[in-house]
Amino acid sequence: MSGFPDRVGVLGGGRMGAGIAHAFCLAGSDVVVVERDDASAAAGLDRVREAFARSVERGTTTATLADLEARVSVSTDYAAFRPCALVVEAVPEDLPLKRAALRAVEDVLDDGAWLATNTSSLSVDALADVLRRPERFCGLHFFNPVPASALIEVVLGARTSAELEAEARSWVAMLGKTPVVVRNTPGFASSRLGVAIALEAMRMLEEGVATAEDIDAAMVLGYRHPVGPLRTTDIVGLDVRLGIAEYLESTLGPRFAPPAILREKVARGEVGRKSGRGFFSWDVAPPSPASPSPAVPSGDHLPSGTHPDPSRQHQ
Repeated sequence: MSGFPDRVGVLGGGRMGAGIAHAFCLAGSDVVVVERDDASAAAGLDRVREAFARSVERGTTTATLADLEARVSVSTDYAAFRPCALVVEAVPEDLPLKRAALRAVEDVLDDGAWLATNTSSLSVDALADVLRRPERFCGLHFFNPVPASALIEVVLGARTSAELEAEARSWVAMLGKTPVVVRNTPGFASSRLGVAIALEAMRMLEEGVATAEDIDAAMVLGYRHPVGPLRTTDIVGLDVRLGIAEYLESTLGPRFAPPAILREKVARGEVGRKSGRGFFSWDVAPPSPASPSPAVPSGDHLPSGTHPDPSRQHQ
């Protein structure tokens, strides 16, 4: 199989999975999203359809809403992936969960199909260890919200084939985005840099260097970041950032050690926008001269819906 995939599978219909499905449908693929139960599948379909409606309303596609909706379907059966030329896994950042999910997907795919993970920080090589065809596997690290993001990281494992690298670059371009190709390393490029800045902003807040508002304003106004690092952390979730920081600390060393303020807020349940409080109060949006919807690494946003149970390998 080569060229832009005419049929794509997405494992997981949460925020990221829905965004990935939306992107491929807009580019002309038929997409099937697999979730673990009927309610989750229906919720995932609703997310994709809402994204279609926004694209049509904004004029970012020439396709009609009916045409787009005809390109997407949902299922609770892994066998729905069988005719796919490419499947992208989009389940939470948990190594055993992703390994089991990827193995279950590979079991139903044709030998010529491609498989990708949307991880933002986990080792592509560690995920590939459970696969029979690791040369047909890579990372496709989307940013959230997918329609607003301009890039996708193509993460190459040690066993990723040169053919897949070329295919992935082509897919990203046809999705209207720019590929950034990185070798497999913890956090890749985007998550590693983004988390490093956010952790230093937290240390500055902890030390009383400036308020959260002023720390963010320094990056927005001084460095033209679309949103400051503390507000972005609220958007992605302090609990998610903590998990990624702990992983990076374990693999890259103490410079990624989570500050005490992050651990304390997570322990109190102040995990950001989804809980109503993090570094800011989310009863009303904190003031910012920038857009309220930054593109952020996908793994920083665990999909908002539930996900397929990889132990259920439907045949």
